[in-house]
Amino acid sequence: MSGLPATSISEHFETLTDPRRDHLKQHGLLDIVAITLCAVICGADGWVDVATFGRVKKTWLQTFLALPGGIPSHDTFGRVFALLDPDEFRRCFLSWAQAVVGPPGEQVVAIDGKTLRRSHDRRDGKEALHLVSAWATANGLVLGQVATDAKSNEITAIPALLKLLNLEGATVTIDAMGCQTAIAARIVEQGADYVLALKDNHEKLHDRVKRAFTDADRAAGTTLPLADLVPHTTHDKGHGRIEQRRCLAIGDPAYLAFIDPDRAWPNLKSVVLVESTRRIGTQVSTEARHYLSSLPADAKALNAAIRSHWGIENRLHWVLDVTFREDDCRVRVGHAPENLAIVRHFALNLLRREPSRRASVATKRLCAALDDTYLHSVLNGLSA
Repeated sequence: MSGLPATSISEHFETLTDPRRDHLKQHGLLDIVAITLCAVICGADGWVDVATFGRVKKTWLQTFLALPGGIPSHDTFGRVFALLDPDEFRRCFLSWAQAVVGPPGEQVVAIDGKTLRRSHDRRDGKEALHLVSAWATANGLVLGQVATDAKSNEITAIPALLKLLNLEGATVTIDAMGCQTAIAARIVEQGADYVLALKDNHEKLHDRVKRAFTDADRAAGTTLPLADLVPHTTHDKGHGRIEQRRCLAIGDPAYLAFIDPDRAWPNLKSVVLVESTRRIGTQVSTEARHYLSSLPADAKALNAAIRSHWGIENRLHWVLDVTFREDDCRVRVGHAPENLAIVRHFALNLLRREPSRRASVATKRLCAALDDTYLHSVLNGLSA
């Protein structure tokens, strides 16, 4: 056990600049980061929890941390994370993710934003933090994250996040906010494909896509163009709900030329319709959603990619809210909300990578808190 987590943290976080003045460096910066990570893995939600964890686990922590000044106070943890440069801290996380997780390869990478509701500070006029995250759907790991600027939105944050990632061979899915030609171009330039949700933020384009699928419906059973489209249909059942998803994809060059006459969308190969019919008891509702994609018009593959995108809601955002209580966290000072959010992503990745227990993230956190051997096993992911 000795040295394992410390060695891995120092390897990936060695470039992290200590923001404190020299006479205030009683505690090592990497010790503070390591204690915080271990505490969050074990269920800590704020700085008092982190400091309490440190005091209770001091003997164990001393097996791999120097702790020259003992365990820092909760004020010290809060002050250091408020001062840490989040861009540097993020780069350290990405260094670990790229070294241990590797490139996503041929899987779907979902990109979506989440607001940390209680991270606002009305007294200082500070808005709640909004993070845009990249999530690998097949292995359930966070690949990276960036915060939106106070006077900006996801349209500027998404390209910044994409630039940080190795996306070669992946399929990137983004909701309607990210349906922008510049974002599509960035994805293609990085050797990936895109599936972008299309709504009325591109009203004329959306109308042309809807008209193409109206033509396809009218052509069914005739010799007209698009008559040979084969839908892919799936059925899901659970929680008193029955849902049918019917996917159609158009890759006809003439229709794509009509939809995108200026060829503004890089490498556009298909447009997609997903019709969801949901039955709950006697009530039936239908919703139609449209997408642009650089993938071929394979309805089955596109339906799977679109469906997997929504896993970011219940396997990342929901877990952060319910298991890590992220929306209840009142850490607000300086850069601390963003830096602590990065620690949560780090902790979630480590818990997901630990293979010995087939259990929920919440159960794994409890096991790590109760069993130092298991916590050591979770931390092994730092050097795997």
